[in-house]
Amino acid sequence: MNAPSSPELFVHHVLFYTPASASDADKAKLLEGLQTLRSIPSIKLAHIGTPAATTRDVIERTYTYSWLCLFESAADEESYQQHPIHDDFRNQYASYWEKVVIYDSVGPI
Repeated sequence: MNAPSSPELFVHHVLFYTPASASDADKAKLLEGLQTLRSIPSIKLAHIGTPAATTRDVIERTYTYSWLCLFESAADEESYQQHPIHDDFRNQYASYWEKVVIYDSVGPI
């Protein structure tokens, strides 16, 4: 007999780095694009952030925006990846960043 598996949360964390030459208007456009992603139905929770004013040596503070979203499953995250709003975001806003770093993780709730 198999024990029931505990639900796994899928965490998708993306750090967006804008070019040093990015204007405030460029950063605002990227933020506008990130806000469109919030409407993708498979997202359980989403957070857009900027570097906190913390000063410990181990803290990465060179990114412009952090996009953190939680999904109830890997399948829900895959649905997000294939959603037309996500495709539109990549197509319309990619010119506003020079680097993206993604951390995906899974674990029990």
